[in-house]
Amino acid sequence: MRHGLPLHALVVSARERFVRAGIPPDQAAIDAEVLARHATGWDRATYLMRRHEPPVPDVQERFEMFVTRRARREPVAYITGVREFWGLEFQVTAAVLIPRPETELIVEEALRRLADRDRPWTIADVGTGSGGLAVSLAHELPRARVVAADLSAVALPVARSNALRLCVADRVALVRTSLLRGLRGPFDLIVANLPYVPAGVRDRLMPDVRDFEPAPALYGTGQDGLDEIRELIAQAPSRLAPAGWLLLEFGLGQGDAVRAALEEQPRLTLVEVLRDLQGHERTAVMQGVAE
Repeated sequence: MRHGLPLHALVVSARERFVRAGIPPDQAAIDAEVLARHATGWDRATYLMRRHEPPVPDVQERFEMFVTRRARREPVAYITGVREFWGLEFQVTAAVLIPRPETELIVEEALRRLADRDRPWTIADVGTGSGGLAVSLAHELPRARVVAADLSAVALPVARSNALRLCVADRVALVRTSLLRGLRGPFDLIVANLPYVPAGVRDRLMPDVRDFEPAPALYGTGQDGLDEIRELIAQAPSRLAPAGWLLLEFGLGQGDAVRAALEEQPRLTLVEVLRDLQGHERTAVMQGVAE
């Protein structure tokens, strides 16, 4: 990138470089602007006012470094270190999966089922990663107590940081464990976004995902990638409060397999399956059978 050019020209050049790297044009334009604002420290209003100014050398050097990383298909969230989820800004690192908009379905449905926001609900977030679900629910339910569980020793510090940054750390307990092992409950709500991508489709994933996001958070075990989900469905009834809720995300085309796993658990009832904005089945809403 040539020195002395206005920032906007550098952004246009970055966008073109991203397109050549295989990033769709609309996304390339968004990424170039986001990285420019990250390099300058400007909000969008300031960027729009000052984008015709040449950046100072250290800002241009930072931007060039960010552009090089993105052109190698590193996700923008790992470059900036943050990602918005449920209207909140979460820290993300390469130790955790980047929160996806479709996972907000779980938060939305959880708040619909736990409608009384003043009750001291008990919640477990299984496979918490960055803490997106746990922290968002604690933020929305001011008297809730949340257990955020993950097997990854490197993910839990990220979740802890987000709980602290978003002022809910006093109500979010971080536990290193596999699924619900060692968690006694009873929980009014269990939420989970577990690994469910079959390992056999790895080569078909976008390089942004395949080459940068943590494999343990992506790939489920078993031929169809659903062994962790099956095990959670088996564990959940003994940890749920009477008529408690289990909400979990699954992948494209996996709805029938999730239904089949549920049929083996008479103490859980499938209430509905939610679809994402693309119309794909995405979230199973299950309820424990009251005894």
